[in-house]
Amino acid sequence: MGAVAVDRANILGCYIDRLDMDQTLERCEEMIRGSRGVQHVAVNAAKLVALQDDPELRAIVDSCELVSADGQSVVWASRLLGDPLPERVAGIDLMHRLLDLAERRGYGVFVLGAQQDVLQTAVDELRRLHPELRIAGYHHGYFAEEESAAIAAEVRESGADILLVAMSSPRKEYWLARFGRETGVPFIMGVGGAIDVVAGVARRAPLWMQRAGLEWFFRFAQEPRRMGRRYLVTNTRFAALLAREVYRRRVRGAMA
Repeated sequence: MGAVAVDRANILGCYIDRLDMDQTLERCEEMIRGSRGVQHVAVNAAKLVALQDDPELRAIVDSCELVSADGQSVVWASRLLGDPLPERVAGIDLMHRLLDLAERRGYGVFVLGAQQDVLQTAVDELRRLHPELRIAGYHHGYFAEEESAAIAAEVRESGADILLVAMSSPRKEYWLARFGRETGVPFIMGVGGAIDVVAGVARRAPLWMQRAGLEWFFRFAQEPRRMGRRYLVTNTRFAALLAREVYRRRVRGAMA
């Protein structure tokens, strides 16, 4: 954990920073300036479920210096558990705020992940949206394990201040646990499919669906065969875990 004491909510055994978007961005800039090599992770319902069965992933998330509630369902869960988070800090929104900050401050950004053609389209779009942004480098995410050390060295040599990792979970967490420090980047953030959205090959849910906690349903509607079983199993298990934890805390409170 970082040296600075932080206020965190405990959601199903995962400690999440009790920060709103502006406070999170401020913390990010402190970390960038600190040049310590820290990592941010965004947590949604699917990741909370995955943590229950994956001790390695849990250890990685626990070691991250900044943890945000990516999903609205996580914020609702925190309120049901009596350990409220102020608001959702969606990873893609935080990424865009970071890019604005990087453009203003002159921070270099390296993007790692996505398919080569998608990545190139996204980088072109980022340059259009942020003409003064210093893109230190970029590399697709479809590389063999034995290439990892060389890619980490490429990132380090770029002199980037921010590394955005556009890989799926838990691959990006595993990769960063092994090679993140070797990149030498002050601030590292996993952004999942956000680069696909920037490139226009994936769409984001309308704002009303995001606020209603239905972003998962929007993704399901786009890819029902691929996402159907995943969301059915994950959402059902998340609801069961949450109900059990609410009951446990209420019983413990009644006995206190």
